[in-house]
Amino acid sequence: MMYMIRAIVRPEKSDAVLAALMDAGFPAVTKYAVAGRGKQRGIKIGDVTYDELPKVMLMSVVKEADKDFVVQAIMDTARSKGKGAFGDGKIFVTPVEEAYTISSGIKESVAEEVAA
Repeated sequence: MMYMIRAIVRPEKSDAVLAALMDAGFPAVTKYAVAGRGKQRGIKIGDVTYDELPKVMLMSVVKEADKDFVVQAIMDTARSKGKGAFGDGKIFVTPVEEAYTISSGIKESVAEEVAA
């Protein structure tokens, strides 16, 4: 089985997360600039409330055997010092049934992953 890992991280942590994944042998990542808010509902500075904060979404598809390692690598790198802080981000993991390489037309499916 393959899994899609979507990590929403602080913008200042994205390069470090990308480097950690590259060093660990997982160079295939898609990077998006996004904005949003979590449970903290944005931040208030003086009289101004910022409802949506800039974040970066990193998306990668990995084999089941690598899923926990990749999630932990992202968490270790994206977490603020110590126990972390509100706004450090979120990681979503979902199964991927199949994928296609556009240039070759090759279909990668769960059955092919098991056979490989």
